[in-house]
Amino acid sequence: MIDFDKIAKYSKSGPRYTSYPTAVEFHEGFQETDYIRALQASNQTDIPLSLYVHLPFCKSACYFCGCNVIYTSSEEKKQGYLPYIKKELELLARYLDTKREVIQLHFGGGTPTFFQAKHLEYVISLLHQAFPNFAPNIEASCEIDPRFFNAEQMKVLKEGGFNRVSFGVQDFNPIVQKAINRFQSVELVSNAVKIARDAGIKSINFDLISGLPYQNQKSFLETLDTVISLDPDRLAIFNYAHMPWIKKTMQMIPQEALPTPQEKIKILKSSIEFLKENGYELIGMDHFAKRDDELFLAMQNGELRRNFQGYTTRGFSQTIGIGVTSIGEGRDYYVQNQKDLKDYMASLDLEKLPVHKGIWLSSEDRLRKEVIMEIMNNMRLEYAKFDERFGIDCKSHFAQALEALKEYQEIGLLEMNEDGFWATPTGGMLIRNIAMEFDAYLPKITDQNRFSKTL
Repeated sequence: MIDFDKIAKYSKSGPRYTSYPTAVEFHEGFQETDYIRALQASNQTDIPLSLYVHLPFCKSACYFCGCNVIYTSSEEKKQGYLPYIKKELELLARYLDTKREVIQLHFGGGTPTFFQAKHLEYVISLLHQAFPNFAPNIEASCEIDPRFFNAEQMKVLKEGGFNRVSFGVQDFNPIVQKAINRFQSVELVSNAVKIARDAGIKSINFDLISGLPYQNQKSFLETLDTVISLDPDRLAIFNYAHMPWIKKTMQMIPQEALPTPQEKIKILKSSIEFLKENGYELIGMDHFAKRDDELFLAMQNGELRRNFQGYTTRGFSQTIGIGVTSIGEGRDYYVQNQKDLKDYMASLDLEKLPVHKGIWLSSEDRLRKEVIMEIMNNMRLEYAKFDERFGIDCKSHFAQALEALKEYQEIGLLEMNEDGFWATPTGGMLIRNIAMEFDAYLPKITDQNRFSKTL
């Protein structure tokens, strides 16, 4: 029997590991010349490409949101952004072999569908012109706010090759919605789903958030019951990261309204049980998919990967970040574009790639990155797989981390033997804690407020 009160003590600040090293380690010493060198070196490989396009605008603030967002009601401001996407694509084409196969495309924000259909069509046309080799089985997805979505936009996305959509749902409880300044009815979301289904979209994801103000186990199960009635193919239940010292809009959420770590564990535990009963399996850290979904099948085979676009079954690809604040990833580097819109535009006006910061990965970084991603993705680590690939002995190379994991084994979060370790179903709730033991940078970070709580 798991003691959930005991588990609650493990709630501490830690990375979500969308990258390793984490973005905290990115630095301004990595400049445009570094990025150009990385792009040109990648042309000698056959690594496929993933494109991430950041469309950063929102009409108003959702208080829970930690994304890089620009609030505006100005059509002129939004439309003025689009020529700079074009400029960036033209600059990238100077250094990157854009004829390489594109296997993933993702529109993120902000609110991509805050743009009118004709403007989305323009961006899609720019991408197809710049990258002529879109894979026939491309995984193309768009984040959608149901409050800003119509059939005309869906038609443009579908004709542009998009085959997945992700709706921001968060929570259906009206008290929670008021507290986070995000009002959307069940009817509104249902209509959005119908638009996507009518257009032939067969993969629909809902983004939900646990740990929001005034949420409790009962209220969140009621939300999940409604969610199930709308029949999404996948769900993501993200853990709310309350960091008002970083995001000022989060100051609008009263600290005392947030559920305790103990209550959050109850919410997570009951959510996993409820969804399993209704045909959804836990994928990685925070995603759920139906049992016939390719994500679940990939996890069963230990083939799941995670990148800045989420979980994927497509293996490693080189991510090209496009737009303000977007992040790119290669085998041995990360790069992030300028965070300030004026700086982003100024760089492009000077015909410079809008690099803000980044990092080169050492051989040890690449090893630890793969280990941490394996843990986060597939909830296990098989030593032989890494011994052979990296020419190491995992048990000696990571002796300190493996010793620390014995504590998790003792309370039923991990199973360990001579060949490796794997998380129990409950251990999946603390998979970030487990991965943190392999992070070589974490002990050197003194400001733990840089990260959200693991529970």
